[in-house]
Amino acid sequence: MTSQLLLLMFVMIASFSFQIRSSSDAIVYESFEESFEGRWIVSEKDDYSGVWKLSKSEGHDDHGLLVSEKARKYAIVKELDEALSLKDKTIVLQYEVRLQNGLECGGAYLKYLRPQEAGWKAKEFGNESPYSIMFGPDKCGSTNKVHFILKHKNPKKGEYVEHHLKFPPSVPSDKLTHVYTAILSPDNELRILVDGEEKKKANFLSSEDFEPPLIPAKTIPDPNDKKPEDWDERAKIPDPDAVKPDDWDEDAPLEIEDEEAVKPEGWLDDEPEEVDDPEATKPEDWDDEEDGEWEAPKIDNPKCEAAPGCGEWKRPTKKNPAYKGKWHAPLIDNPNYKGIWKPQDIPNPDYFEIEKPDFEPVAAIGIEIWTMQDGILFDNILIADDEKLAESYRLTAWKPKFDVEKEKQKAEEAAEGLSDGLSAFQKKIFDVLYKIADLPFLNAYHPQIIDIIEKGEKQPNITISVIVSIVVIVLTVLFKILFGGKKRAVVNNSETSTPAAAAESSNNQGSGEEKEDENEKEDAAAPPRRRPVRRDN
Repeated sequence: MTSQLLLLMFVMIASFSFQIRSSSDAIVYESFEESFEGRWIVSEKDDYSGVWKLSKSEGHDDHGLLVSEKARKYAIVKELDEALSLKDKTIVLQYEVRLQNGLECGGAYLKYLRPQEAGWKAKEFGNESPYSIMFGPDKCGSTNKVHFILKHKNPKKGEYVEHHLKFPPSVPSDKLTHVYTAILSPDNELRILVDGEEKKKANFLSSEDFEPPLIPAKTIPDPNDKKPEDWDERAKIPDPDAVKPDDWDEDAPLEIEDEEAVKPEGWLDDEPEEVDDPEATKPEDWDDEEDGEWEAPKIDNPKCEAAPGCGEWKRPTKKNPAYKGKWHAPLIDNPNYKGIWKPQDIPNPDYFEIEKPDFEPVAAIGIEIWTMQDGILFDNILIADDEKLAESYRLTAWKPKFDVEKEKQKAEEAAEGLSDGLSAFQKKIFDVLYKIADLPFLNAYHPQIIDIIEKGEKQPNITISVIVSIVVIVLTVLFKILFGGKKRAVVNNSETSTPAAAAESSNNQGSGEEKEDENEKEDAAAPPRRRPVRRDN
Protein backbone atom coordinates (compact mmCIF):
# COMPACT_ATOMS: atom_id res chain seq x y z
CA MET A 1 0.00 0.00 0.00
CA THR A 2 2.83 2.38 0.95
CA SER A 3 4.70 1.66 -2.30
CA GLN A 4 1.52 2.36 -4.34
CA LEU A 5 1.01 5.67 -2.51
CA LEU A 6 4.62 6.70 -3.16
CA LEU A 7 4.25 5.79 -6.84
CA LEU A 8 1.09 7.89 -7.11
CA MET A 9 2.82 10.87 -5.49
CA PHE A 10 5.77 10.48 -7.87
CA VAL A 11 3.45 10.48 -10.91
CA MET A 12 1.63 13.60 -9.65
CA ILE A 13 4.90 15.45 -9.02
CA ALA A 14 6.26 14.42 -12.44
CA SER A 15 3.06 15.52 -14.13
CA PHE A 16 3.13 18.87 -12.33
CA SER A 17 6.78 19.33 -13.21
CA PHE A 18 6.03 18.56 -16.87
CA GLN A 19 3.28 21.20 -16.92
CA ILE A 20 5.61 23.79 -15.38
CA ARG A 21 8.38 22.87 -17.82
CA SER A 22 6.03 22.94 -20.82
CA SER A 23 4.65 26.35 -19.90
CA SER A 24 8.10 27.81 -19.30
CA ASP A 25 9.46 26.35 -22.55
CA ALA A 26 6.88 28.20 -24.62
CA ILE A 27 8.36 31.40 -26.02
CA VAL A 28 4.85 32.89 -26.19
CA TYR A 29 1.63 31.35 -24.95
CA GLU A 30 -1.79 33.00 -24.71
CA SER A 31 -4.72 30.95 -23.38
CA PHE A 32 -7.18 33.85 -22.83
CA GLU A 33 -8.21 32.40 -19.49
CA GLU A 34 -7.89 35.91 -18.04
CA SER A 35 -9.02 39.26 -19.41
CA PHE A 36 -6.98 40.33 -22.42
CA GLU A 37 -7.26 44.02 -21.53
CA GLY A 38 -3.87 45.51 -20.72
CA ARG A 39 -2.03 42.64 -22.43
CA TRP A 40 -3.61 43.06 -25.86
CA ILE A 41 -4.03 46.51 -27.39
CA VAL A 42 -7.09 47.24 -29.51
CA SER A 43 -6.40 49.44 -32.52
CA GLU A 44 -7.80 52.94 -32.24
CA LYS A 45 -7.92 53.51 -35.99
CA ASP A 46 -11.38 54.49 -37.21
CA ASP A 47 -11.60 51.66 -39.73
CA TYR A 48 -11.49 49.00 -37.02
CA SER A 49 -14.86 49.28 -35.30
CA GLY A 50 -15.31 45.59 -34.49
CA VAL A 51 -15.62 44.81 -30.78
CA TRP A 52 -13.41 42.09 -29.27
CA LYS A 53 -14.79 40.11 -26.34
CA LEU A 54 -13.53 37.45 -23.96
CA SER A 55 -15.99 34.59 -24.42
CA LYS A 56 -16.42 30.92 -23.69
CA SER A 57 -16.24 28.54 -26.60
CA GLU A 58 -19.71 27.12 -27.22
CA GLY A 59 -20.12 23.97 -25.16
CA HIS A 60 -16.91 24.47 -23.15
CA ASP A 61 -15.65 26.32 -20.10
CA ASP A 62 -12.60 27.32 -22.12
CA HIS A 63 -12.33 31.03 -23.01
CA GLY A 64 -11.08 32.65 -26.18
CA LEU A 65 -10.88 35.99 -28.01
CA LEU A 66 -14.17 36.50 -29.85
CA VAL A 67 -15.10 38.40 -33.00
CA SER A 68 -18.50 39.60 -31.77
CA GLU A 69 -20.06 41.46 -34.71
CA LYS A 70 -20.70 40.81 -38.38
CA ALA A 71 -19.34 42.84 -41.30
CA ARG A 72 -16.65 44.67 -39.35
CA LYS A 73 -12.94 45.23 -39.46
CA TYR A 74 -11.01 44.10 -36.39
CA ALA A 75 -7.48 44.83 -35.22
CA ILE A 76 -5.76 43.90 -31.97
CA VAL A 77 -2.10 43.33 -31.09
CA LYS A 78 0.02 41.82 -28.31
CA GLU A 79 3.60 43.04 -27.94
CA LEU A 80 6.23 40.47 -26.93
CA ASP A 81 8.55 41.09 -24.01
CA GLU A 82 11.46 41.06 -26.45
CA ALA A 83 11.87 40.62 -30.18
CA LEU A 84 12.12 37.00 -31.31
CA SER A 85 14.68 35.91 -33.90
CA LEU A 86 13.46 33.30 -36.40
CA LYS A 87 16.91 32.48 -37.74
CA ASP A 88 19.00 29.31 -37.37
CA LYS A 89 16.52 27.34 -35.26
CA THR A 90 13.19 25.58 -35.38
CA ILE A 91 10.24 27.88 -34.78
CA VAL A 92 6.68 26.64 -34.32
CA LEU A 93 3.74 29.01 -34.82
CA GLN A 94 0.46 27.53 -33.61
CA TYR A 95 -3.03 28.64 -32.62
CA GLU A 96 -6.63 27.49 -32.48
CA VAL A 97 -9.61 29.07 -34.16
CA ARG A 98 -13.25 28.07 -34.12
CA LEU A 99 -15.67 29.38 -36.74
CA GLN A 100 -18.77 29.01 -34.57
CA ASN A 101 -21.08 30.47 -37.23
CA GLY A 102 -19.14 29.19 -40.21
CA LEU A 103 -17.08 31.35 -42.53
CA GLU A 104 -18.46 32.49 -45.87
CA CYS A 105 -16.30 35.57 -46.28
CA GLY A 106 -13.61 36.59 -43.84
CA GLY A 107 -10.15 36.02 -42.46
CA ALA A 108 -9.01 34.25 -39.28
CA TYR A 109 -5.25 34.60 -39.64
CA LEU A 110 -2.49 36.04 -37.45
CA LYS A 111 0.23 38.50 -38.32
CA TYR A 112 3.66 38.19 -36.72
CA LEU A 113 4.86 41.79 -36.68
CA ARG A 114 8.30 43.32 -37.01
CA PRO A 115 9.68 45.64 -34.29
CA GLN A 116 8.06 49.05 -34.08
CA GLU A 117 11.25 50.65 -35.39
CA ALA A 118 9.92 49.47 -38.76
CA GLY A 119 7.31 52.22 -38.53
CA TRP A 120 4.17 51.29 -36.64
CA LYS A 121 2.50 51.85 -33.28
CA ALA A 122 0.35 49.41 -31.33
CA LYS A 123 -2.61 51.78 -31.01
CA GLU A 124 -2.44 52.46 -34.76
CA PHE A 125 -2.12 48.82 -35.77
CA GLY A 126 -3.74 48.14 -39.13
CA ASN A 127 -3.42 46.68 -42.61
CA GLU A 128 -0.25 48.62 -43.40
CA SER A 129 1.62 47.62 -40.25
CA PRO A 130 4.79 45.76 -41.32
CA TYR A 131 4.78 42.05 -40.58
CA SER A 132 7.27 39.26 -41.06
CA ILE A 133 4.80 36.35 -41.42
CA MET A 134 1.06 36.10 -42.00
CA PHE A 135 -0.47 32.71 -41.25
CA GLY A 136 -3.95 31.24 -41.01
CA PRO A 137 -7.34 30.67 -42.66
CA ASP A 138 -8.93 33.01 -45.19
CA LYS A 139 -12.08 32.32 -47.16
CA CYS A 140 -14.12 34.50 -49.50
CA GLY A 141 -15.35 33.95 -53.03
CA SER A 142 -12.73 31.96 -54.92
CA THR A 143 -10.28 32.29 -51.99
CA ASN A 144 -10.19 29.25 -49.69
CA LYS A 145 -6.78 28.75 -48.17
CA VAL A 146 -4.64 28.57 -45.08
CA HIS A 147 -2.34 31.48 -45.84
CA PHE A 148 1.37 31.49 -45.29
CA ILE A 149 2.98 34.72 -46.47
CA LEU A 150 6.60 35.64 -45.80
CA LYS A 151 7.53 39.30 -46.13
CA HIS A 152 11.17 39.20 -47.12
CA LYS A 153 13.65 42.01 -47.75
CA ASN A 154 15.17 42.04 -51.22
CA PRO A 155 18.93 42.36 -50.53
CA LYS A 156 19.55 44.26 -53.78
CA LYS A 157 16.69 46.74 -53.72
CA GLY A 158 16.08 46.94 -49.99
CA GLU A 159 12.34 46.55 -50.57
CA TYR A 160 10.06 44.16 -48.69
CA VAL A 161 8.24 41.67 -50.89
CA GLU A 162 5.30 39.38 -50.04
CA HIS A 163 6.08 35.76 -50.92
CA HIS A 164 2.95 33.59 -50.93
CA LEU A 165 2.98 29.85 -50.34
CA LYS A 166 1.77 28.13 -53.51
CA PHE A 167 -1.15 25.69 -53.32
CA PRO A 168 -1.78 26.05 -49.56
CA PRO A 169 -4.23 23.77 -47.72
CA SER A 170 -7.95 24.51 -47.72
CA VAL A 171 -9.92 25.73 -44.71
CA PRO A 172 -12.09 23.07 -42.96
CA SER A 173 -15.74 23.77 -43.71
CA ASP A 174 -17.29 22.86 -40.36
CA LYS A 175 -17.87 24.84 -37.14
CA LEU A 176 -15.44 22.89 -34.95
CA THR A 177 -12.27 24.06 -33.23
CA HIS A 178 -9.22 23.54 -35.45
CA VAL A 179 -5.56 24.03 -34.66
CA TYR A 180 -3.17 25.45 -37.26
CA THR A 181 0.58 24.88 -37.04
CA ALA A 182 3.47 26.25 -39.11
CA ILE A 183 6.89 24.70 -38.49
CA LEU A 184 9.91 26.66 -39.76
CA SER A 185 13.10 24.59 -39.81
CA PRO A 186 16.72 25.81 -40.08
CA ASP A 187 17.16 23.69 -43.24
CA ASN A 188 14.72 26.05 -45.07
CA GLU A 189 11.80 23.64 -44.76
CA LEU A 190 8.27 24.79 -43.98
CA ARG A 191 5.50 22.44 -42.88
CA ILE A 192 1.84 23.36 -42.44
CA LEU A 193 -0.27 21.19 -40.14
CA VAL A 194 -4.03 21.30 -39.67
CA ASP A 195 -5.21 19.47 -36.53
CA GLY A 196 -1.74 17.95 -36.22
CA GLU A 197 -1.84 16.43 -39.71
CA GLU A 198 0.71 17.62 -42.25
CA LYS A 199 -1.09 19.26 -45.16
CA LYS A 200 1.77 21.01 -46.93
CA LYS A 201 5.55 20.77 -47.07
CA ALA A 202 7.62 23.43 -48.83
CA ASN A 203 11.10 24.88 -49.18
CA PHE A 204 11.50 28.60 -48.69
CA LEU A 205 14.07 28.85 -51.50
CA SER A 206 12.17 26.78 -54.07
CA SER A 207 10.48 28.61 -56.95
CA GLU A 208 7.99 25.74 -57.00
CA ASP A 209 6.74 26.59 -53.50
CA PHE A 210 6.57 30.39 -53.27
CA GLU A 211 5.24 33.12 -55.55
CA PRO A 212 7.17 35.21 -56.30
CA PRO A 213 10.22 33.06 -55.48
CA LEU A 214 12.64 34.37 -52.85
CA ILE A 215 15.51 33.89 -55.31
CA PRO A 216 14.70 35.65 -58.59
CA ALA A 217 15.30 34.09 -62.01
CA LYS A 218 18.86 34.22 -63.36
CA THR A 219 17.63 35.49 -66.71
CA ILE A 220 14.75 37.66 -67.83
CA PRO A 221 13.24 38.57 -71.23
CA ASP A 222 15.04 41.54 -72.79
CA PRO A 223 12.57 44.45 -72.49
CA ASN A 224 14.28 46.20 -75.43
CA ASP A 225 14.03 43.28 -77.83
CA LYS A 226 11.38 43.82 -80.54
CA LYS A 227 9.62 41.37 -82.85
CA PRO A 228 10.61 41.85 -86.52
CA GLU A 229 7.83 43.15 -88.73
CA ASP A 230 8.11 40.19 -91.12
CA TRP A 231 7.92 37.57 -88.34
CA ASP A 232 5.07 35.16 -89.21
CA GLU A 233 3.50 33.36 -86.23
CA ARG A 234 0.70 31.65 -88.18
CA ALA A 235 1.19 27.88 -88.15
CA LYS A 236 -1.63 27.38 -90.67
CA ILE A 237 -2.87 29.58 -93.51
CA PRO A 238 -5.77 29.34 -96.00
CA ASP A 239 -4.75 27.43 -99.13
CA PRO A 240 -4.28 30.18 -101.75
CA ASP A 241 -4.86 27.67 -104.57
CA ALA A 242 -8.17 26.36 -103.24
CA VAL A 243 -11.31 27.21 -105.22
CA LYS A 244 -14.92 27.08 -104.07
CA PRO A 245 -16.79 24.18 -105.76
CA ASP A 246 -19.40 25.23 -108.34
CA ASP A 247 -22.18 23.41 -106.51
CA TRP A 248 -21.46 25.12 -103.17
CA ASP A 249 -24.55 27.21 -102.35
CA GLU A 250 -23.72 29.64 -99.55
CA ASP A 251 -27.29 30.99 -99.55
CA ALA A 252 -29.01 27.68 -98.81
CA PRO A 253 -30.93 27.98 -95.50
CA LEU A 254 -30.03 25.88 -92.48
CA GLU A 255 -33.62 24.57 -92.17
CA ILE A 256 -36.49 24.06 -94.60
CA GLU A 257 -40.17 23.14 -94.30
CA ASP A 258 -40.88 19.44 -93.99
CA GLU A 259 -43.02 18.82 -97.10
CA GLU A 260 -43.90 15.34 -95.91
CA ALA A 261 -45.46 16.58 -92.69
CA VAL A 262 -49.26 16.11 -92.38
CA LYS A 263 -51.60 18.07 -90.15
CA PRO A 264 -52.63 15.85 -87.22
CA GLU A 265 -56.18 14.58 -87.27
CA GLY A 266 -58.43 16.54 -84.93
CA TRP A 267 -56.43 19.78 -85.17
CA LEU A 268 -58.76 22.69 -84.28
CA ASP A 269 -57.91 25.39 -86.86
CA ASP A 270 -60.66 27.75 -85.78
CA GLU A 271 -59.98 27.57 -82.07
CA PRO A 272 -57.58 30.12 -80.48
CA GLU A 273 -54.94 28.86 -78.04
CA GLU A 274 -56.21 31.29 -75.36
CA VAL A 275 -59.71 32.51 -74.52
CA ASP A 276 -61.22 35.01 -72.11
CA ASP A 277 -61.63 33.70 -68.59
CA PRO A 278 -65.41 33.16 -68.30
CA GLU A 279 -65.26 33.41 -64.51
CA ALA A 280 -63.52 36.78 -64.49
CA THR A 281 -65.63 39.83 -63.61
CA LYS A 282 -65.00 43.49 -64.02
CA PRO A 283 -63.82 45.06 -60.73
CA GLU A 284 -66.37 47.34 -59.10
CA ASP A 285 -63.92 50.23 -58.88
CA TRP A 286 -62.96 49.99 -62.57
CA ASP A 287 -63.37 53.38 -64.31
CA ASP A 288 -63.55 53.04 -68.11
CA GLU A 289 -62.65 56.70 -68.60
CA GLU A 290 -59.54 56.48 -66.44
CA ASP A 291 -58.61 52.81 -66.76
CA GLY A 292 -59.73 52.20 -70.34
CA GLU A 293 -62.02 49.47 -71.61
CA TRP A 294 -61.90 46.44 -69.31
CA GLU A 295 -60.85 43.15 -70.84
CA ALA A 296 -61.11 39.77 -69.19
CA PRO A 297 -57.77 38.02 -68.54
CA LYS A 298 -56.83 35.15 -70.83
CA ILE A 299 -56.68 31.46 -69.94
CA ASP A 300 -55.64 28.37 -71.91
CA ASN A 301 -58.41 27.24 -74.23
CA PRO A 302 -59.89 24.10 -72.56
CA LYS A 303 -60.87 22.69 -75.98
CA CYS A 304 -57.18 22.53 -76.93
CA GLU A 305 -56.30 20.25 -74.03
CA ALA A 306 -57.87 17.19 -75.67
CA ALA A 307 -56.90 18.13 -79.24
CA PRO A 308 -53.43 17.78 -80.82
CA GLY A 309 -53.37 21.55 -81.31
CA CYS A 310 -55.26 24.79 -82.00
CA GLY A 311 -54.94 27.73 -84.36
CA GLU A 312 -53.39 27.87 -87.78
CA TRP A 313 -51.36 24.72 -88.52
CA LYS A 314 -47.92 25.20 -90.06
CA ARG A 315 -45.52 22.58 -91.32
CA PRO A 316 -42.56 22.02 -89.00
CA THR A 317 -39.04 22.65 -90.27
CA LYS A 318 -36.26 20.14 -90.73
CA LYS A 319 -32.51 20.31 -91.36
CA ASN A 320 -31.71 21.27 -94.93
CA PRO A 321 -29.63 18.47 -96.52
CA ALA A 322 -28.28 20.97 -99.06
CA TYR A 323 -27.00 23.39 -96.42
CA LYS A 324 -23.23 23.89 -96.47
CA GLY A 325 -22.79 27.37 -95.01
CA LYS A 326 -20.14 29.87 -95.98
CA TRP A 327 -17.22 28.37 -97.87
CA HIS A 328 -13.71 28.76 -96.49
CA ALA A 329 -10.48 27.68 -98.08
CA PRO A 330 -8.91 24.70 -96.26
CA LEU A 331 -5.87 25.38 -94.09
CA ILE A 332 -2.39 24.26 -95.03
CA ASP A 333 0.99 24.45 -93.30
CA ASN A 334 2.42 27.95 -93.51
CA PRO A 335 5.76 27.77 -95.36
CA ASN A 336 6.83 31.05 -93.72
CA TYR A 337 5.94 29.98 -90.18
CA LYS A 338 8.72 30.83 -87.69
CA GLY A 339 7.03 29.97 -84.41
CA ILE A 340 5.76 32.17 -81.60
CA TRP A 341 8.23 34.97 -81.13
CA LYS A 342 9.59 35.86 -77.73
CA PRO A 343 12.33 38.27 -76.70
CA GLN A 344 15.76 36.88 -76.03
CA ASP A 345 16.80 36.20 -72.43
CA ILE A 346 19.41 38.38 -70.79
CA PRO A 347 21.06 38.18 -67.36
CA ASN A 348 18.72 39.46 -64.65
CA PRO A 349 20.34 42.58 -63.16
CA ASP A 350 18.35 41.99 -59.95
CA TYR A 351 19.43 38.39 -59.52
CA PHE A 352 20.88 37.32 -56.19
CA GLU A 353 21.51 34.13 -54.28
CA ILE A 354 20.88 33.38 -50.63
CA GLU A 355 21.47 30.25 -48.59
CA LYS A 356 18.71 30.99 -46.08
CA PRO A 357 15.79 33.40 -45.82
CA ASP A 358 16.66 36.59 -43.96
CA PHE A 359 13.76 36.39 -41.52
CA GLU A 360 12.84 39.63 -39.82
CA PRO A 361 12.48 39.38 -36.02
CA VAL A 362 8.99 39.15 -34.55
CA ALA A 363 8.11 41.69 -31.86
CA ALA A 364 4.31 41.33 -31.68
CA ILE A 365 1.37 39.14 -32.63
CA GLY A 366 -1.56 40.84 -34.31
CA ILE A 367 -5.01 39.93 -35.59
CA GLU A 368 -6.11 42.26 -38.36
CA ILE A 369 -9.12 40.95 -40.30
CA TRP A 370 -12.23 41.98 -42.17
CA THR A 371 -15.03 39.45 -41.84
CA MET A 372 -18.68 39.13 -42.78
CA GLN A 373 -19.27 36.56 -40.00
CA ASP A 374 -19.22 36.85 -36.24
CA GLY A 375 -18.48 34.06 -33.77
CA ILE A 376 -14.81 33.59 -34.76
CA LEU A 377 -12.98 32.49 -31.60
CA PHE A 378 -9.16 32.58 -31.29
CA ASP A 379 -7.44 30.58 -28.56
CA ASN A 380 -4.18 29.02 -27.36
CA ILE A 381 -1.76 31.11 -29.40
CA LEU A 382 1.69 29.56 -29.14
CA ILE A 383 5.22 30.30 -30.33
CA ALA A 384 7.76 27.61 -29.43
CA ASP A 385 11.11 26.25 -30.55
CA ASP A 386 10.16 22.62 -29.91
CA GLU A 387 7.79 20.57 -32.08
CA LYS A 388 7.10 18.17 -29.21
CA LEU A 389 5.94 21.03 -27.04
CA ALA A 390 3.52 22.20 -29.72
CA GLU A 391 2.25 18.65 -30.04
CA SER A 392 1.66 18.42 -26.28
CA TYR A 393 -0.47 21.60 -26.43
CA ARG A 394 -2.50 20.10 -29.25
CA LEU A 395 -3.11 16.93 -27.24
CA THR A 396 -3.98 18.64 -23.96
CA ALA A 397 -5.61 21.93 -25.01
CA TRP A 398 -7.15 21.27 -28.42
CA LYS A 399 -7.90 17.55 -28.79
CA PRO A 400 -10.35 17.17 -25.86
CA LYS A 401 -12.44 20.10 -27.13
CA PHE A 402 -12.41 18.83 -30.70
CA ASP A 403 -13.52 15.34 -29.66
CA VAL A 404 -16.45 16.73 -27.66
CA GLU A 405 -17.51 18.96 -30.56
CA LYS A 406 -17.22 16.11 -33.04
CA GLU A 407 -19.44 13.85 -30.96
CA LYS A 408 -22.00 16.64 -30.55
CA GLN A 409 -21.98 17.20 -34.30
CA LYS A 410 -22.65 13.51 -34.93
CA ALA A 411 -25.52 13.55 -32.43
CA GLU A 412 -27.09 16.60 -34.08
CA GLU A 413 -26.82 15.02 -37.50
CA ALA A 414 -28.45 11.84 -36.21
CA ALA A 415 -31.26 13.86 -34.60
CA GLU A 416 -31.89 15.65 -37.90
CA GLY A 417 -32.27 12.34 -39.67
CA LEU A 418 -28.95 12.59 -41.44
CA SER A 419 -26.45 9.77 -41.66
CA ASP A 420 -24.17 9.02 -38.75
CA GLY A 421 -21.51 11.11 -40.43
CA LEU A 422 -18.62 9.88 -42.50
CA SER A 423 -17.41 6.35 -42.03
CA ALA A 424 -13.71 5.73 -41.60
CA PHE A 425 -13.55 4.62 -45.23
CA GLN A 426 -15.37 7.74 -46.42
CA LYS A 427 -13.02 9.93 -44.39
CA LYS A 428 -10.07 8.39 -46.21
CA ILE A 429 -11.81 9.03 -49.52
CA PHE A 430 -12.40 12.70 -48.71
CA ASP A 431 -8.83 13.10 -47.46
CA VAL A 432 -7.65 11.81 -50.84
CA LEU A 433 -10.05 14.15 -52.66
CA TYR A 434 -8.70 17.16 -50.73
CA LYS A 435 -5.18 16.18 -51.78
CA ILE A 436 -6.34 15.87 -55.40
CA ALA A 437 -7.88 19.35 -55.16
CA ASP A 438 -4.48 20.74 -54.17
CA LEU A 439 -2.72 19.35 -57.27
CA PRO A 440 -1.13 22.23 -59.22
CA PHE A 441 -2.67 21.41 -62.59
CA LEU A 442 -6.17 21.68 -61.03
CA ASN A 443 -5.53 25.14 -59.57
CA ALA A 444 -8.10 26.83 -61.84
CA TYR A 445 -10.79 24.39 -60.66
CA HIS A 446 -9.76 24.36 -56.97
CA PRO A 447 -12.75 26.36 -55.59
CA GLN A 448 -15.21 24.25 -57.60
CA ILE A 449 -13.69 20.96 -56.39
CA ILE A 450 -13.57 22.13 -52.74
CA ASP A 451 -17.23 23.14 -52.94
CA ILE A 452 -18.15 19.66 -54.23
CA ILE A 453 -16.12 17.96 -51.47
CA GLU A 454 -17.68 20.09 -48.74
CA LYS A 455 -21.18 19.23 -49.94
CA GLY A 456 -20.20 15.56 -49.90
CA GLU A 457 -18.95 15.78 -46.32
CA LYS A 458 -22.26 17.28 -45.23
CA GLN A 459 -24.23 14.62 -47.15
CA PRO A 460 -22.26 11.35 -46.96
CA ASN A 461 -24.95 9.55 -48.95
CA ILE A 462 -23.79 11.34 -52.13
CA THR A 463 -20.16 10.25 -51.79
CA ILE A 464 -20.28 8.29 -55.07
CA SER A 465 -21.69 11.30 -56.93
CA VAL A 466 -18.93 13.49 -55.47
CA ILE A 467 -16.24 11.07 -56.63
CA VAL A 468 -17.77 10.88 -60.13
CA SER A 469 -17.98 14.69 -60.37
CA ILE A 470 -14.35 15.17 -59.40
CA VAL A 471 -13.19 12.36 -61.70
CA VAL A 472 -15.01 14.09 -64.57
CA ILE A 473 -13.24 17.38 -63.77
CA VAL A 474 -9.83 15.68 -63.54
CA LEU A 475 -10.31 13.75 -66.78
CA THR A 476 -11.53 16.90 -68.54
CA VAL A 477 -8.44 18.84 -67.47
CA LEU A 478 -6.12 15.95 -68.40
CA PHE A 479 -7.81 15.64 -71.79
CA LYS A 480 -7.26 19.35 -72.44
CA ILE A 481 -3.63 19.05 -71.40
CA LEU A 482 -2.95 15.96 -73.52
CA PHE A 483 -5.12 16.65 -76.55
CA GLY A 484 -5.68 20.38 -76.45
CA GLY A 485 -3.47 20.79 -79.51
CA LYS A 486 0.22 20.84 -80.16
CA LYS A 487 2.10 23.68 -78.56
CA ARG A 488 3.57 26.01 -81.09
CA ALA A 489 7.30 26.28 -81.17
CA VAL A 490 8.64 29.25 -79.23
CA VAL A 491 11.47 30.81 -81.18
CA ASN A 492 13.92 33.38 -79.92
CA ASN A 493 14.40 36.09 -82.50
CA SER A 494 17.96 37.05 -81.61
CA GLU A 495 20.81 34.62 -82.01
CA THR A 496 23.25 36.58 -79.90
CA SER A 497 22.81 38.25 -76.54
CA THR A 498 23.03 42.00 -76.28
CA PRO A 499 23.47 44.09 -73.17
CA ALA A 500 20.27 45.58 -71.84
CA ALA A 501 19.37 48.74 -70.10
CA ALA A 502 17.63 48.61 -66.76
CA ALA A 503 15.27 45.63 -66.62
CA GLU A 504 12.34 45.10 -64.35
CA SER A 505 12.94 42.90 -61.39
CA SER A 506 11.13 39.58 -61.41
CA ASN A 507 10.59 40.13 -57.71
CA ASN A 508 7.55 42.40 -57.55
CA GLN A 509 6.04 44.01 -54.49
CA GLY A 510 3.79 41.09 -53.66
CA SER A 511 0.58 40.13 -55.36
CA GLY A 512 -1.71 42.59 -53.62
CA GLU A 513 -3.74 39.60 -52.42
CA GLU A 514 -4.93 41.31 -49.25
CA LYS A 515 -6.49 44.08 -51.37
CA GLU A 516 -8.08 41.47 -53.64
CA ASP A 517 -9.49 39.74 -50.57
CA GLU A 518 -10.92 43.05 -49.37
CA ASN A 519 -12.61 43.57 -52.73
CA GLU A 520 -14.14 40.11 -52.49
CA LYS A 521 -15.41 40.90 -49.00
CA GLU A 522 -16.95 44.17 -50.27
CA ASP A 523 -18.74 42.15 -52.94
CA ALA A 524 -19.93 39.66 -50.31
CA ALA A 525 -21.44 42.48 -48.26
CA ALA A 526 -23.54 43.66 -51.22
CA PRO A 527 -27.02 42.16 -51.83
CA PRO A 528 -26.76 39.03 -53.97
CA ARG A 529 -28.01 39.23 -57.55
CA ARG A 530 -30.91 36.98 -58.48
CA ARG A 531 -29.91 34.05 -60.60
CA PRO A 532 -31.97 33.74 -63.82
CA VAL A 533 -34.33 30.79 -63.97
CA ARG A 534 -33.67 28.41 -66.85
CA ARG A 535 -36.75 26.88 -68.40
CA ASP A 536 -36.38 23.68 -70.36
CA ASN A 537 -38.66 23.45 -73.39
